[in-house]
Amino acid sequence: MVRPLKVAVQMDPIESIDINADSTFALMLEAQARGHTLWHYEVRHMALKEGVARLDGGRRQDRLFARARGVAVERKLGAHYRFGPLETLDLGGMDVVLMRQDPPFDMAYITATHMLEHIQPGTLVVNDPAAVRNAPEKILVTHFPDLMPPTLISWDLEAIRAFRLEYKDIIVKPLFGNGGAGVFRIKPDDENLGALLEMHFARSREPLMFQRYEPAVRVGDKRIILVDGEPMGAVNRVPAHGEARSNMHVGGRPEKSPLTARDREICAAISQTLRDQGMIFVGIDVIGDYLTEINVTSPTGLQEIARFDGVHIEKSIWDRIEEKIGA
Repeated sequence: MVRPLKVAVQMDPIESIDINADSTFALMLEAQARGHTLWHYEVRHMALKEGVARLDGGRRQDRLFARARGVAVERKLGAHYRFGPLETLDLGGMDVVLMRQDPPFDMAYITATHMLEHIQPGTLVVNDPAAVRNAPEKILVTHFPDLMPPTLISWDLEAIRAFRLEYKDIIVKPLFGNGGAGVFRIKPDDENLGALLEMHFARSREPLMFQRYEPAVRVGDKRIILVDGEPMGAVNRVPAHGEARSNMHVGGRPEKSPLTARDREICAAISQTLRDQGMIFVGIDVIGDYLTEINVTSPTGLQEIARFDGVHIEKSIWDRIEEKIGA
């Protein structure tokens, strides 16, 4: 018999989510169905208070708090959550913290990962905050160059021009964005690359990612969900007409998609790294034969896969969490 767990969910405002698409909502529904108790808070309501007298194993520990509310969830449009009273929640007293706020992966996001490290290992943070900090999705993938399309990450204009000259048709991505925001396709005859670089580097000190455009994206950009390194299901995302991006946030059409032999080969190549780094819930992106991203910050796709395949991956995620905790 699994004991009830205390679960704090660090996420964006719950009132604004799409309950028919949001993966965090699916995770919360499953946790609640298992008898676990849920709290909701936003990153901006966290506080790390040092030097508070708390003994744990004879050691004084810091304490990480959040202004949070107990929450009950229901798949009911317009009434999908009920909050309890506002309280100061000791996150170190939780069994699980789900780190589920969306990027951008900026200094605020990075700071939150540092703060969450203070409650480990007593509290299981999903995904491991230190590993998330060290592996933003467009960086972790570069450790598997044999699986990727040709890729460049750089500030250097000469290196960028040389990459474009070599591959002609390229994709330009902000390194720490999400949801397809700021992603451009630069075709061979496009004269706007220079202006795009000027605009970006005038506003940001971050490098950009450049990848060879893969025509296979016209038939879809596959999102594969892995649980503790094991592939559990996939959904294909087909770009809208006239759109280079396949993200569902920008009109990509989800389709049923079985896992191919190549998909499984890619998953096998990265699975041990994900397990070693405490990445319980991961979503990877595959275009044709190529791995393009490993999403570890706030992966999505659970509800789409459930609708197409009847596979509720949130159950596997909670099975693995409970196993790790020994609940």
